Amino acid sequence: MAEAAAAAKPMKATSDGVFQGENPLHSALPLAILQICVVVVLTRVLAFLLRPLRQPRVIAEIIGGIMLGPSALGRSSAFLNTVFPKQSLTVLDTLANIGLIYFLFLVGLELDLRAIRRTGSTALVIAVAGISLPFIMGIGTSFVLQHTVNRGVATGPFLVFMGVALSITAFPVLARILAELKMLTTDIGRMAMSAAAVNDVAAWILLALAIALSGSGSPLVSLWVLLTGTGFVLAAFFLLRPLLSWMARRSPEGEPVKEIYICATLAIVLAAGFVTDTIGIHALFGAFIVGIIVPKDGPFAGVLLEKVEDLISGLFLPLYFVSSGLKTNVLTIKGGESWALLVLVVGTACIGKIGGTVIASVVVRVPLREAVTLGFLMNTKGLVELIVLNIGKDRHVLNDETFAILVLMALITTFVTTPVVMAIYKPARRSAPYKNRAVQRANPDDELRMLACFHSTRNIPTMINLMESSRGTRRRGITVYAMHLVELSERSSAISMVHKARRNGMPFWNKWRNGDGDGDQLVVAFETYQQLSHVSIRAMTAISDLHTIHEDVVTSAHRKRAALIVLPFHKLHQVDGHMEPLGDEYQHVNQRVLHHAPCSVAILVDRGLGGAAQVAASDVSYTAAVVFFGGRDDREALAYGMRMVEHPGIALHVLRFLSKAGGGEGNDDRAADDAFLEEFRAKVANGNESVRYEEKTVGGKADVVEALKANGRCNLFLVGQGTPCMALADRSTDCPELGTVGSYLALPEFSTVASVLVMKQYDPTAKHYDLVEEVAEIAVDVDTPGPNRNKGASNQDG
Repeated sequence: MAEAAAAAKPMKATSDGVFQGENPLHSALPLAILQICVVVVLTRVLAFLLRPLRQPRVIAEIIGGIMLGPSALGRSSAFLNTVFPKQSLTVLDTLANIGLIYFLFLVGLELDLRAIRRTGSTALVIAVAGISLPFIMGIGTSFVLQHTVNRGVATGPFLVFMGVALSITAFPVLARILAELKMLTTDIGRMAMSAAAVNDVAAWILLALAIALSGSGSPLVSLWVLLTGTGFVLAAFFLLRPLLSWMARRSPEGEPVKEIYICATLAIVLAAGFVTDTIGIHALFGAFIVGIIVPKDGPFAGVLLEKVEDLISGLFLPLYFVSSGLKTNVLTIKGGESWALLVLVVGTACIGKIGGTVIASVVVRVPLREAVTLGFLMNTKGLVELIVLNIGKDRHVLNDETFAILVLMALITTFVTTPVVMAIYKPARRSAPYKNRAVQRANPDDELRMLACFHSTRNIPTMINLMESSRGTRRRGITVYAMHLVELSERSSAISMVHKARRNGMPFWNKWRNGDGDGDQLVVAFETYQQLSHVSIRAMTAISDLHTIHEDVVTSAHRKRAALIVLPFHKLHQVDGHMEPLGDEYQHVNQRVLHHAPCSVAILVDRGLGGAAQVAASDVSYTAAVVFFGGRDDREALAYGMRMVEHPGIALHVLRFLSKAGGGEGNDDRAADDAFLEEFRAKVANGNESVRYEEKTVGGKADVVEALKANGRCNLFLVGQGTPCMALADRSTDCPELGTVGSYLALPEFSTVASVLVMKQYDPTAKHYDLVEEVAEIAVDVDTPGPNRNKGASNQDG
């Protein structure tokens, strides 16, 4: 009796502390904090464990919720009564639903109605078929469930709930899977996203219908709910939208969005949720509608996304999965009949969704393999599915067993999507073979095509100064593809960023903004440089997981027929001279590019070449030093130096090291070195005051270090990666990708001002781990940019 009274008594908000003899877990706030921490830690650990299977985070969150519920840890009454006591569930559900309201606002922000209106007939046919067949089959399955495990519920609402549950496609989860598999910018990916967007809107309309029908009142009440809900949507479009558009117009590019506008919009989201909850169609509908009507042009929507997403997606939303997991008891599925019903529901969901999509795709002439892939992609469930099931459970349309069956169905169908799609759909990475894959070539007058990669605005001045130094004086100069490497995170803004990426990785920085205005700086820097110089430049973006972003770099280099890939070093130069690592992942990206590259690769250790700003062509004044020991990579470094010294503002110092002992290289390499140096002296050094050639005979490490330090004041060192030289550093440098000499030159003890470009020449005789299949019949469209045609080029396929 006393326990029942304690359970009925409302919890205090905060505790007086353990020293006052109180248990903090008997108060609402400390208990809510513990619940949030337990949920976040468990779901993140599960997400980490599932990462090798390339599963979206929603899978980890659903499994985490189920594990904390009565299916696993919740079987222990001690755990359940301590961490999730009954009297705390109201607070937990409230926090979870606030998170859900704002998450649905974010989902609405990601959906662009104009894109849905522009949806092609192919995607529309696929979307309609992908909703209709599973909806009909869901209704059929509901009759079976109603006569077995879900007896005694109203037929109408149950039919609609089952139809909706089986026909939903989770738009955010699908986007994440497509981005993970690098399919977002393929034809099939775009088709899937368009169809899923249509599907999403249709699912919400059907869910509103299901909620209206599930009320306990008369059919007239359901009609009132539907009509009032329709009135709210119209009012939002005709009254709220102009207000939000006014705020968006008063938030121009380049200016911070006013705090009052952010606050007003977030308050409008809650107010809209209150209205729709009062109507009787759940608070999340109001938030979703507000998200849809927020103008997508300009920085306003992007800033809203940033302000809300981390707190909501990171802390509050996982609570909804636990709230759902606490209602899910997998142990209610027992006996042959229940397991047979689970198989029936999963089978019906897959056959309906995949079958409907495949049939429609084949009718509109999509190849069979792509049609099946599309079917599996459209069968992705996620948070929206859980929302439908939880509303059904709260409205007593679904009992415990049916609820558990449908949650497992959502889990299974989403879990199999990634492995099945990876198995059946391997997009052909094909490209035409090409000749010039290195800076050193038979005809130096051929155009140099270069893919310059960068992580942030900090890399840009040096990259632009390097491009300016490399442009040469030949008629066919240099074409640069500047590729922004962006890590794909779980954030909604990362996904919305990728939506805007066009098929060949065109820039969409003007459409996307982060708080510090990186987007505009990137565009302006490259556009200005192109107009002021003779360099053809094209900005591109690769958004991918860091484990696979090297594939984007390598594939783009092959398609653009690049002779050189320039990568930024994984450590950033600090003011005090030391190098701050960005992380091992960035180093591994560089190592993987070196391993798979179809052309020469250079790693740039940036110590501010030319200073922290772009240098005008007339102001360029550098000294570059080529450290030449011999071998293929050193010849590549010298070839690049020969190109740089054509610039009137650059002086070149070539320092050749010869061993006192003689030998050290193969005869073939030595002969090639001598021949190339002879060509250099005859064609470049002879009579050129900007060039200084020096030979040093060295006996050991000390001699080499002394000679290098004597030239330490130059602006840029060019050195080969595979230089035949002993290790020069006294300690391990953990940078094998720089080679022995490059690793030493990158040490702060050597220099804090000289940048280093470490070059690895493409070797056609070596074993290659190609990511691109070369097919001679493929038409070549490398999309060469030019100052006068860059704008038009941005819509071409690369």
